[in-house]
Amino acid sequence: MADQPPPDPGVPHLVVRGLRKTYGAPPVRALRGADLTVRAGEFVALMGPSGSGKSTLLHLVAGLDRADEGTVAVAGVRTEELSSTKLARLRRRHVGLVFQFFHLIEHLSALENVALAALIAGARPAEATARARDLLDMLGLLDRAAEPPDALSGGQRQRVAIARALANRPTLLLADEPTGALDSAGAAEVLDLFHRLHDTGQTILMVTHNRDVAAGAQRIVRMRDGCVVEDADDDLGPAAESIVAPAGPLWVDVLTGRRTRLARRADPGDTASTEGGGGTR
Repeated sequence: MADQPPPDPGVPHLVVRGLRKTYGAPPVRALRGADLTVRAGEFVALMGPSGSGKSTLLHLVAGLDRADEGTVAVAGVRTEELSSTKLARLRRRHVGLVFQFFHLIEHLSALENVALAALIAGARPAEATARARDLLDMLGLLDRAAEPPDALSGGQRQRVAIARALANRPTLLLADEPTGALDSAGAAEVLDLFHRLHDTGQTILMVTHNRDVAAGAQRIVRMRDGCVVEDADDDLGPAAESIVAPAGPLWVDVLTGRRTRLARRADPGDTASTEGGGGTR
């Protein structure tokens, strides 16, 4: 599997603008115009209470679901303009996913779980096996390569899941509550691994409820009621704006000075944070 050429270093690895998503009937407004930019090499923690829309945002960024409105650009490519086939190809090339509950294939060994991801990304069998061995070695699990997932500790299983997410050499590593199912020792293992990956230049967006875990990130972004309400890095710069053009009028919060482009005029139901919406994801 040949290395993919890296994206232009001046282009953010992720740009989200005006993202909206509503589920079900009665409608649950999971996202209400979320904006986010993640630059190359950043380690960003996405925090917020349960129901704030964090996981929904991550799933839309990963291309696992489609937004109702708004734009997502991964490695400079706007995903809403892609067919399902091209979106899957973009995900295989640029996105790695780590889940809270590992989602390893139980009847495969640790090595086979990682090699399978490399095969799906387009590697030849020998190349996929070599890539899997290299990753497990890097993560300190080569001596457990032949073990099935149920023979590993929680921290070890999550490290295998991270190796699987890295098999395609992703531009953007997405992690949804990666320490949520682990004890404190396992969580420390995973967080240390993320620090090491970040030190090598890996771009990471991590959803977490845990303040201690989030504190290890380079930058913390907070969500509430389907919107980003606090971001330590609101100076998005021209590169982000050139990827995703403003989709609506400019709104300025007179209390904070935050400037936001709206995807469309706000719905009357959006004026109250929980009115008619119930919880969100």
